[in-house]
Amino acid sequence: MKKVLVACGAGIATSTVVNNAIEEMAKEHKIKVNLVQIKITEVGSHVDTADLLVTTAMTKTEYPFPVINARAFLTGIGMEDTKKQILDELQK
Repeated sequence: MKKVLVACGAGIATSTVVNNAIEEMAKEHKIKVNLVQIKITEVGSHVDTADLLVTTAMTKTEYPFPVINARAFLTGIGMEDTKKQILDELQK
């Protein structure tokens, strides 16, 4: 099971949208995920256990797992590409 961090600035609004979308994709493709919705400032406390970070916030920090920019969920621009990136990581 993959642990996926879903982060935005406050850990509430935009991360909920992204969280729901990832949950749907995982169900659709029968992938088990542990989704953890957090503030971007809380990512550091999950560094040793996370497999993926999907975020609508800006981050220049390097992490030992892939980081996917999910702002497409807010703008609608490039949404399919972003979903494909997330799905590709979940299927690894």
